[in-house]
Amino acid sequence: MSTFKYIIVGAGAAGLHLTLAMLRKNLLDDDKLLIIEPSLKKENDKTWCFWEEEQGNWNKILTKSWNKGNVTAKNEAIDFNLNQYRYKMLNSLDFYEFAKSKIELEPNIHWLKDEVEKLDELADGQVEVTTKTSTFRSQLVFDSRITRDFFKPNKYYNINQHFKGWFIETDQPFFNPDRFTMMDFSVKDGQSTSFTYVLPISTTKALIEFTYFTPHRVSDHIYDQFLNNYLKLKKIPKHKILSVEQGNIPMTNFPFDQYSTTSIIKIGTAGGWVKASTGYAFKNCERQAEHIVRQLLNGQKLTTNFPTKYNHYDKLFLDVLSNQNSFGETLFYKMYKHNKIETIFRFLDEKSTFIEDLSIVSNLTSTPFIKAFGKHILSGFKVR
Repeated sequence: MSTFKYIIVGAGAAGLHLTLAMLRKNLLDDDKLLIIEPSLKKENDKTWCFWEEEQGNWNKILTKSWNKGNVTAKNEAIDFNLNQYRYKMLNSLDFYEFAKSKIELEPNIHWLKDEVEKLDELADGQVEVTTKTSTFRSQLVFDSRITRDFFKPNKYYNINQHFKGWFIETDQPFFNPDRFTMMDFSVKDGQSTSFTYVLPISTTKALIEFTYFTPHRVSDHIYDQFLNNYLKLKKIPKHKILSVEQGNIPMTNFPFDQYSTTSIIKIGTAGGWVKASTGYAFKNCERQAEHIVRQLLNGQKLTTNFPTKYNHYDKLFLDVLSNQNSFGETLFYKMYKHNKIETIFRFLDEKSTFIEDLSIVSNLTSTPFIKAFGKHILSGFKVR
């Protein structure tokens, strides 16, 4: 039976971020890592977007970046400059290929195309990892599989960020490639929190997604209906659909991190690495991976790095969207209308000061938020 110091289950954003963070800090010079992934990661299966200051680890493989954006809500267009920030777009295949190019050079990293069936913690502290074809042992397993408990009825808030996008090419120049659209509420599905997201790659190419933040999902043809409505409203010229992207991201206060043990650490969505109030995950995965590697280097017990105050903010946000979903447009309008984009980004990155927190929360004050805050008080300020 083969033994590895570390085993990573799943080579998605979290697993590969963790692998690359280990390599950057020379953690695998003397120890072996096994990555178990059922696919070869040869498809562009998603698009990741994130904001960060101009320099970053991924600049050489970005699809596009912007320093200007806008939000349209309550019949008002709000334009903003990102100043020291850039909003960045990265195709997943480019990230996979970059990570694999680094992994292939490392003799201590092994990639196995297989599927994990079970993990067993042994009396000696090791973990026995059983796949469809083999059995391995490891001191520490990082597991990206979501617990089945999440899919059972539970008491936690669960908003689906579900979307469908068309990557289109027009027959004549139309888009401004220097400015992306974070949210455009000009086309909505009734009273739901739903909007269009536009990422222009050039004057003739753009990814246009219709997105919902709702408790329940919709049929596939509904996305197509609203995408077509948006294209007509904006008078987008004759075009062809180059590719289609579809997905669902959980926005929830489910206690994923509580499913980790001393020797099995949940990562990615399974570890609560998706920002509950936004659904953004790529940079969160990078930060959490770096946090884990720092702890490993310092010989510390592995813990998550989720500042408690932001868990409270996320819970309030999820409460409002769960109980008064129609308020979403007003919520985002107030956020972008009354705050600097740098303040918003720091708040969503969980790096804001108390004064910045106060500014954002006070600007969001409304009946739905007061009700949510009242419930939060009655619950004893429990995060979960």
